[in-house]
Amino acid sequence: MDNLIKKFKISSKKPFSIKEHDPEFSGKFKKDEAVDLLNELSAEMSELQEQMYAQNKHSLLIIFQAMDAAGKDSAIKYTMSGLNPQGCQVYSFKQPSPEELDHDFIWRHYKALPERGRIGIHNRSHYENVLVCKVHPEYVLNEGYVAAESINKDFWEERYESIRNFEKHISDNGTVIIKFFLNVSKNEQKKRFLERIDLPNKNWKFSSADIDERALWDDYMKVYEEAINATSVDNSPWYIIPADKKWFTRIAISRIIIDTFKSMELKHPELSDSEKLKLEECRKNLLNEK
Repeated sequence: MDNLIKKFKISSKKPFSIKEHDPEFSGKFKKDEAVDLLNELSAEMSELQEQMYAQNKHSLLIIFQAMDAAGKDSAIKYTMSGLNPQGCQVYSFKQPSPEELDHDFIWRHYKALPERGRIGIHNRSHYENVLVCKVHPEYVLNEGYVAAESINKDFWEERYESIRNFEKHISDNGTVIIKFFLNVSKNEQKKRFLERIDLPNKNWKFSSADIDERALWDDYMKVYEEAINATSVDNSPWYIIPADKKWFTRIAISRIIIDTFKSMELKHPELSDSEKLKLEECRKNLLNEK
């Protein structure tokens, strides 16, 4: 699996193309073995989460970005199901509010960062400001201070720089960052859209606006490539996860999170000698209670 993780991780040293990544990839893994493997990974992740919480040295920020119907919600649901909810916080970012538009574009995301010892999961993120806003630059005008004529190549480069600086700052201050792009194919998106239309219990997941955005597929692939190439650095790497087979998507995400936990050198805090003496004294007092 380690070689597969390297396959999905985007290097900062050379440009990548989405076309080089197969959305249907699942390696040698088999669907009928996925449930048992996910249960094993979930148990391991839970133990590592407890160690991070106890150590209280790092926080973990996990970012999910994808096209509609790529499976972000279900990936979060199934890969995080074994975690202690007291140590997690999930934010699903929608269109910014008037208050949020009165601040810089990263402000609302900074407010949602996890505290030390906790996991923050961002379903969509500050990257929407260089993804959907780049496909629809008119959205940027809602920020008030930006003039239409200034939305050019330099403008987007400045946004990438702001993102890199933001992520470097929080990384330098103890937040470990993982960024997932769930790479679903256009054909698989079509299949999932039709399922949402045909099955009454899934109608709520579908919006006619999804079809409008699907028509801009090539534009979105272009801006995803540009954003990922500009912002995949050592302190906040991007992973391109095959998303046509949801069961494999969940395995890959779980394995990457576990490997990231292990890179933190987590362990339960060790008491000092004086604290151990106090602990032993408390033990004696409890045993001597009548």
